[in-house]
This record gives sequence, C-alpha cells and structure tokens, in this order.
Amino acid sequence: MTGIPAKTAVTVCLVVALASIGAAKAPAAEPALCIPLVTQCGAATPSPTPTPGPVPTPIVPLPGLGATPGATPPVSALADPDATTFTLPAAQLGGSSISIKGLHSVTAVTVPLANGTRTPVLKIVADDVVVDDFMLDVRKATGPSLVTNATRMHLHGNVRIYLDSITGSLLDGTALTLGAATPPPGNELPPTLLRVNLGLVGVTAGSIVFTSPHQSLKG
Repeated sequence: MTGIPAKTAVTVCLVVALASIGAAKAPAAEPALCIPLVTQCGAATPSPTPTPGPVPTPIVPLPGLGATPGATPPVSALADPDATTFTLPAAQLGGSSISIKGLHSVTAVTVPLANGTRTPVLKIVADDVVVDDFMLDVRKATGPSLVTNATRMHLHGNVRIYLDSITGSLLDGTALTLGAATPPPGNELPPTLLRVNLGLVGVTAGSIVFTSPHQSLKG
C-alpha cells in the first residue's frame, strides 16, 4: 500500500487489526488486492466512471419518498463480481454526519463469506465519502472489541462501501432506516445524513485519511 499521508501513519495498526474482520478486492484498474476492512488501494487518482453493470430489481423507494408504510417488497440481489470474501458480524460505524459526493449507485448485491455462504448487502459506489466524528467498533462474536475514533475519515476515489444497514436523519430531521433487503433507488440516497450508524461489512477506496485517530480495546 502506498500514498498514505504522514499524519495518518498511525493508521497502519488500524489496517493490521482489521485484516481478520473483512476483506475487499481493489477495483479492476488497481493491481493490488486490498485485505483490510477499511483500507487504501494505491495512490489517490481521479475516479474513473464505473462500468455499468446489472441492477437488482425491484427497487424500494426511500422512506417518506413514496414507500408504502409496513410494506416490505422482495428484492433481487445479484452476486457482486467485484467483491471477495468477507466475514461477519459487520463492524459498527458511527458519526455525527456522512457526506457523499459523486454517487454512482446504491444497489442490493450478495457477497461471499468465509464460511462458504453468501450474504445480502447494500453496495454504495461513489467518488468521495466523508464521515465526521468517526467511530468504528470492530468485534467478533465473542471477546473484546477494537474501537477506533477520529475527528474525520475521508475516503476518496473508487469508493465502494458494503453495508448491511444504514440509519440516520435527513437534514429536516426525518428518520431514515435502510437494510440490505430494502435498498433505495440508485441515485436518490441523500448526499448528507446526520447522526449516522452503518453496519459496515467492508470498504475500499483509492485513498483514506484519518484525522486525529485513536484506538482502544474494550470489553
């Protein structure tokens, strides 16, 4: 891995500690295989436009934007050819806000797990993602958890985020909850969510920068 800014040198321990929790393969344009849950793949470069792929159907509208209360329509989640093997449980990522720029798609896909099965996730493809007041809680089924805090996490270039859930608030205070079974339309995820919590299965990006990171083992 290259191109890590000097002020984020302490994130090396984050990369090593998360390697056993999740994995994700770099985009086809990058020769490296990215193993950690939150990782950087090569130096930051302008993000190319992703090659269009099959879109799962049917699509479920965002809450408050046409969804029928109480309805849970079925969702067809296609296997993601870009994903490598992941592990569960998902890490819990929280923040005061998340901002997304250059959103290309939000789709329901399935990814392979280490136990040989597949699990449905929400896949977000974007150019730039910023989480303020970042907090990541990584744990296995039993034992202590590794908690990482930072003033900000900034993902840039070829960002691919795999989630099993999203909760947060819109700018007008409306609550939003999405799961892998109820993805929003591809380009209608709000660009900003407040008090956000994500069930993070894995993520890759061209570059990753943590501001004032700190780690601790708890429990």
